[in-house]
Amino acid sequence: MPKKIAELGPRKVRDLSSVEGFHNVGGVAGLHLLVRGGAKSWILRTVVGGKRRDIGLGGFPDVSLTDAREQARQVRGQVARGFDPITERDKANAALAARKTFAEAARDLIRAKGPEWRNAKHRAQWAATLETYAFPIIGSLPVDAVEVDHVLRVLGPIWLTKNETANRVRQRMEAVLDMAKAANLRSGDNPARWKGHLDKLLARPSKVRKVKHHRALPYDDLAAFLPELRKQAGTAARALEFLILTATRSGEVRFAKWSEIDVASATWLIPSARMKAGKEHRVPLSKPALDILAALPRYAQLFQDAASDDYVFVAPSGNPFSDMALAAVLRRMKVDAVPHGFRACFRTWASECTNHPRDVAEMALAHTIKDAVERAYRRGDLFERRRNLMDDWAKFATTPRPDKTDNVTAIRGVA
Repeated sequence: MPKKIAELGPRKVRDLSSVEGFHNVGGVAGLHLLVRGGAKSWILRTVVGGKRRDIGLGGFPDVSLTDAREQARQVRGQVARGFDPITERDKANAALAARKTFAEAARDLIRAKGPEWRNAKHRAQWAATLETYAFPIIGSLPVDAVEVDHVLRVLGPIWLTKNETANRVRQRMEAVLDMAKAANLRSGDNPARWKGHLDKLLARPSKVRKVKHHRALPYDDLAAFLPELRKQAGTAARALEFLILTATRSGEVRFAKWSEIDVASATWLIPSARMKAGKEHRVPLSKPALDILAALPRYAQLFQDAASDDYVFVAPSGNPFSDMALAAVLRRMKVDAVPHGFRACFRTWASECTNHPRDVAEMALAHTIKDAVERAYRRGDLFERRRNLMDDWAKFATTPRPDKTDNVTAIRGVA
């Protein structure tokens, strides 16, 4: 049993704090002030399981004499009940260290799921939105401690002003927290879920988001536009014309390779890695589209090697064109449209000027069928019917019309 000594007051303890060594301060058996090398700390000397233990209670004067005595009484009470305070503290510290933060859980998810995402740009955007908006507020918070108040602190400042971005942040936080629950890092409902939860606390995105459509050329102006486009020098202009005639996306055209094109069957096979929906897409090539390819440099040479991995449309640097190159052609022509807008031009024309079924036009654009049941039963890609559609589109786009009000071409019957 530690020897009891007279209880020292705060003033006496301050005087002792400049003297090296252990100083028994009384009030609680075994409580000492240790002064060594300029550092001062509280030590409780006691016996645990038959062994003497020195248990640190914090530094002086950050921990006052009163607080040190209170802590010492609590520790001695634990020892009396059969607990080892150091072992218990080590367990608690280990458990705390094992608690992943939200940022750590997010990075785990990106590493695990990133390979299945479309491309490196998408992975970078996924991480950047969380680093910009979520990590400064909840990044260092244990993932099991994230609650709805934290989610609202992240989303509140940007929900009305940057709603599209905010909704992506919400979806990504929800994914991180779902993964954490699956990994037994947290329990309970997901505080970032939308349906039946945040939809009661935040305005619906459709009510606050302003939909911005891609600027598109009216389809009735297309036949007058294409001759002007053909006057533009450079491969970027040819790539834009090919994009228009195939109703494809900029990236699909800019990174097209000769090995993807089968001239004999007039087919362009775009690999899944370059498609938005992540599925391989066959594009029927009309004669005007094939004519563009045939006029390109090295066409004949490259087709001697059917497996050529050379890009079809090559910039002067020898690399594929940038995303802005095709848009720059339109700016030079002073046309108020963007490359992606020609897909809208095609879709509007197909709806208003033809009898081709809606599904055929949607498949021509490689749009995903939203209905899960229909998607499960739809095995084909309506390729021959799409060939008819694309031939009609090419005929419409390349046939001059002296009277602009006469904007309906003769369309063959539905196949």
